Amino acid sequence: MQHTRPLQDHPEFSIREYQGCTEYRVENWRRARDGSGGVLRFYGWSWVDAVVPVLIAVYWQTITSSRLSGALAILLAALYARSRSTQVLWESVVLIPSFGLQFETHRGLPGLPLLASRQFIPFMRLQDVVINEGLRGWNVRYYLAAIAKSQDETISLHVPFENILPYFPVLLEVYHELQENVFGRSSSSPTAQQPTERGV
Repeated sequence: MQHTRPLQDHPEFSIREYQGCTEYRVENWRRARDGSGGVLRFYGWSWVDAVVPVLIAVYWQTITSSRLSGALAILLAALYARSRSTQVLWESVVLIPSFGLQFETHRGLPGLPLLASRQFIPFMRLQDVVINEGLRGWNVRYYLAAIAKSQDETISLHVPFENILPYFPVLLEVYHELQENVFGRSSSSPTAQQPTERGV
């Protein structure tokens, strides 16, 4: 496996080349934009994760004193465990030559992926890959989209990185890679200018 980080300003993006496929991965963290070089993680452990077991230990007698309080405690613990284990760790686009594109979202605990959802788009249905823009609240956000045509000629958009929404330079790098490797289009073709800081 060859692992590269092509964008110095966006180390959360990496390209991993395996035998038979290439993965364009965006992890769920970013560098702070205040110039400190710090890391902003959008998943991880917090002080609440340490307090919950302590509270259970302190109130164990009360919890186990009746069936209702025990059932309620189990329900709350299950909901808490589910919310912690479904954090998005990374999302990726996997290019499988001669077959198609696969969009993946990996969820789990920090350092321990538990769930993965995958969506495969065969090349015979893939029409194009574009960078589109949309509104999220009052912000303009850019996103990558694969345009696919189904058997009944219905056209649909499939959005990778829909939970993480990486910055424009990451999307542009993935776009150029896919245009070159899937459609054989040169990445030196003229493209839209990079948006201003407002839209990034």
